[in-house]
Amino acid sequence: MANASRTTESGAPDWVRHALRLRDDGGRREGPGPVSARARIDGMLAHPGQMSACYFLALILIVALLLWLPVSSREFGSTSPHVAIFTAVSALSTCGIPVVNTAVHWTIFGQAVILIAVQLGGLGVMTFASMIAIATSRHIKVSQRLLTATELGATKLSEVKSIITVVLVSTFAIEAITFAALFPGLYRSNGGRVGRTVWQSLFYAVSAYNNTGFTPDATGLVVNSWGVGLPIMASAFCGTIGFPVILNVFRTTRARRSPRHWSLHTKLTLVTTIVVVAVSLLWFLAAEWNNATLFPGADDSKRFRYALSAAVMPRSAGFDITWVPQVSEQTKVFMSAVMFIGTGSSSTGGGIRVTTFVVLLLICRAALLNQRDITVFHRRLPRQVRLMAVSVAFTCLMAVYVGAIALIIATGCTFGDAIFEASSAFSLGGYSVGVASPDSPASLYILAVLMLVGRLGPMTIAYTTSKTRPQSVVRYPEETIGVG
Repeated sequence: MANASRTTESGAPDWVRHALRLRDDGGRREGPGPVSARARIDGMLAHPGQMSACYFLALILIVALLLWLPVSSREFGSTSPHVAIFTAVSALSTCGIPVVNTAVHWTIFGQAVILIAVQLGGLGVMTFASMIAIATSRHIKVSQRLLTATELGATKLSEVKSIITVVLVSTFAIEAITFAALFPGLYRSNGGRVGRTVWQSLFYAVSAYNNTGFTPDATGLVVNSWGVGLPIMASAFCGTIGFPVILNVFRTTRARRSPRHWSLHTKLTLVTTIVVVAVSLLWFLAAEWNNATLFPGADDSKRFRYALSAAVMPRSAGFDITWVPQVSEQTKVFMSAVMFIGTGSSSTGGGIRVTTFVVLLLICRAALLNQRDITVFHRRLPRQVRLMAVSVAFTCLMAVYVGAIALIIATGCTFGDAIFEASSAFSLGGYSVGVASPDSPASLYILAVLMLVGRLGPMTIAYTTSKTRPQSVVRYPEETIGVG
């Protein structure tokens, strides 16, 4: 058998033999001889989850060092290593929880470092998610591979370059549109100061699409102005639906085909996202309408604008955090659930993802109705997708729960505040009720770990669980147990 294997490899082209070796030993070379470009690509993409983790850890170190420099803060030596590391993680994970006022504490250089970190973090997420999806397609059946091709437009690792190009083009295009839409409103707000308007428009455009709550001014997002609030909410919404959905909708529209030709992933993502936003809007209108602290002297129009912002932003964006401590306890719990659900797959947001949430609901429906198959939009969900949804949701729930307990031990905060803060960090929501504080370095590092888990966890778990492994030839007898 070993001789046959060697014969097969010896009769293959050089790049095939190198690729086989890289596949078998995890990318390590065996023997002398040059490695072809195709073999190098296979070796690099053999472990995209590890590449993603190394990418973020390296950038965190660089950004933290830059933020720690005296030139980054307005007061010499006012930035502690804890604040620098936490801010770097918060920016690169696209979470955006600020522990210091961005406009007051950081200089223009410091703000520029944060802005670049946000951009690199958002691009890295979508790029590595695309690479993982393409790499995963090699380990699944042909039918599933075709579905992956429909989502990402590629089935081979050699096409990663074109996919990354589309990610870059779509990202910068949406940010440019947001910049142009924000400029008039911010120009009026700044009293005609062009330089300040350009900087704020650029900062908000990048921060909004990447769903990061950092703001270039001391007051945060002005939700009372439709000229500022609406473009930011629209850009944040585009960032939450994910690159595969944007690409699928664009290609379907360009082909002049109706929405019924959208992929199942696109349909579930858009429908669930719209439902979550609508339910959030109704909740804030019903639960907080008479909150005099939250809406001091506000008319009905102003209350609706606040509610709309509160419905869109908590899912991942995290702009204008000043109102969060004013909401009722039941709204904090509701916001924690919304943040935990999060955004779309392969997006700049976090959470367990809306598709994971809807798959869990479909599993519950099928179990209660004693249905054999799980179907939606006249399509049947494969068993592997169901198992993946359950495993990702449970793992993330445990991460948030353990993080909340750690915050209680470190800070002595209430369980409600701990769950809110842990959910916000894990889901990259960017909101805070004051648990994260420079005076408590332990809380900063706990939340930083949660942000990294939220940024890398679901993606890495999905890739790991999608890989096929040799199955045992022995199948044990089946026996039922009591559940429920």
